[in-house]
Amino acid sequence: MLELPIISDVTVEEPKRTKKPDWLRVKLPIGEDYRRVRSLVDEYKLHTICQSGNCPNMGECWGAGTATFMILGNVCTRSCSFCAVKTGRPNEYDTDEPRRVAEAIKLMQVKHAVITSVNRDELKDKGASVWHDTVKFTKELSPETTIETLIPDVKSNWEALEVMINPGQEVVSHNMETVERLYRLVRPQAKYSRSLEQIARTKAFGKRTKSGIMVGLGETQEEVYKAMDDLIAHGCDVLTIGQYLQPTKMHINIAEFIRPEVFAEYKAVGLEKGFNFVESGPLVRSSYHAERHL
Repeated sequence: MLELPIISDVTVEEPKRTKKPDWLRVKLPIGEDYRRVRSLVDEYKLHTICQSGNCPNMGECWGAGTATFMILGNVCTRSCSFCAVKTGRPNEYDTDEPRRVAEAIKLMQVKHAVITSVNRDELKDKGASVWHDTVKFTKELSPETTIETLIPDVKSNWEALEVMINPGQEVVSHNMETVERLYRLVRPQAKYSRSLEQIARTKAFGKRTKSGIMVGLGETQEEVYKAMDDLIAHGCDVLTIGQYLQPTKMHINIAEFIRPEVFAEYKAVGLEKGFNFVESGPLVRSSYHAERHL
């Protein structure tokens, strides 16, 4: 009988993750302004998408004294495959949160505030009353501050949408996130056509509209251009395009790292198609340089 050699101490290596290119490297958050913003967020027991979403620009933005506040808690009822925000059953929302957010914005003395939220599908009004009060109180305490609200999908509850967008904010953003073909993979509880309709209704209400998409998920350039056309047709004024970065191994994989020159091409094409402003780059996120969009 043929004797087989005994193999011991065999180590099976896990496949290596694709190394981030140099153009995706960011500085660690440091500085007095960064520490001051962090202190205010902690003191007022607030949530920020900067932290919950693992934003790569947190050091830059917080160092400049700005932050994107996230209301209605930090647990989302959706399970999008790209997002680092926790998914689950949220606790009862804090009715005092709008006041605390408004006071923190006043103390930070920001010229342009960005406010977003998790999805609260379990609430009849989708959290619209909290949205309304947060903007209202902020405008009362800081009348010179302009506001951008990055609102969730209201699942065709158009009455809730009107409550969310009527208290006086200058920009209303709702992110498409990806191209139509990838929606069921990336945003399984959302609908491409429904998000477009939400943007169109927001525009009809008289608001400056904004949306954002990620690239590097396996989309083609033609699909990105189609998404641009759809957004223009539904009244979108401002577009942001950034590289998808996988938050954890549990999230959808990165299909490719898009080179900076492709982002530059997307910006040029977007402006040619009719957007008033396009922010396009590897590290661009929805609220990145948001003050420029006014």
